[in-house]
Amino acid sequence: MLNPTDDNIFVLLPVFNEKTELLEQIVSGLLLQGYRVVVVDDASARKVKLPPADRLYLIRHAVNLGQGAAIQTGMALALRKGADYLVTFDADGQHAVADIPALLLPLQEQKADITLASRFLLPGHHNASRFRQLLLKTGRWVNYFFTGFYLSDAHNGLRAMNRMAAERITLKENRMAHATEFLLQIKQHKLRMQEVPAVVMYTDYSKSKGQSAFNSLRIFFDLFLHKLFE
Repeated sequence: MLNPTDDNIFVLLPVFNEKTELLEQIVSGLLLQGYRVVVVDDASARKVKLPPADRLYLIRHAVNLGQGAAIQTGMALALRKGADYLVTFDADGQHAVADIPALLLPLQEQKADITLASRFLLPGHHNASRFRQLLLKTGRWVNYFFTGFYLSDAHNGLRAMNRMAAERITLKENRMAHATEFLLQIKQHKLRMQEVPAVVMYTDYSKSKGQSAFNSLRIFFDLFLHKLFE
């Protein structure tokens, strides 16, 4: 297993108008496991403030650019700081810190360049509503149409990659369409990909931060235009 104290594992948290208490709890949990944490505040209405800590980096966008841009900013900093492994992690409390080692293991064993978390692969589990499951199933087909990858889970923000993959991936879709753009670049750069079981537990708060049906439709059109003019 990877040893987080090697200082080479960076966890990226894109943040926009998150609850301070929840964000502090997530960051504290990651730091306790020895990970380096990069928090990218995407121009929240109230500037993110966190207690100073070793292994913690806090960046703020001057204007709101979207989650894709926040992840790209975090990736760039982590690579400059010498990251060998990068993990993207949602800041709304739906992901489990305990799932990170399983995502990193295929990278350490050189069986994959990037791993994607799946709530639908056993022993992973979730508490998504039937409507959200329907959206996710639709997303699987949308991903397949645009990328050729028919994954078990669509638009899961928990993923890990090695340094080589992170150096090749450049996100241009600033907003939520970046999840499919990840797959497009995996295909373009012929990166080895593997799905890994994980837990996704929604709360009332995380549901309020999630994608609406309207946003899902906008993502589809963003991707359609991307494919049309690529």
